Amino acid sequence: MVERDVQIPTAFDPFAEAKDVDAPGAKEYVHIRVQQRNGKKCLTTVQGLKKDFSYDKILKDLKKEFCCNGNVVQDKELGKIIQLQGDQRKNVLQFLVQAKIVKKDQIKIHGF
Repeated sequence: MVERDVQIPTAFDPFAEAKDVDAPGAKEYVHIRVQQRNGKKCLTTVQGLKKDFSYDKILKDLKKEFCCNGNVVQDKELGKIIQLQGDQRKNVLQFLVQAKIVKKDQIKIHGF
């Protein structure tokens, strides 16, 4: 018989390098999501902003800029979340980048 050089695959952990602090996948992302309520109503949520920001001031500016209502919700697992009425994903992205709160590559937009 002929011996072949065969490598048996081992368990691969795709998040192994994310455990390192300086790894590219380890940076904190700001997640902007849209949730469908009833009918045509939508709710936009912003999650993952740094804790040292004043969420109330950011919310006040967002509400003035986009002429919508919103509030800050405290979640046990996720921390503080900003909620806005309507589908404001693109508007919030532009606002956060213009105000230099986060960089564009640190924002992930979710939803339909």
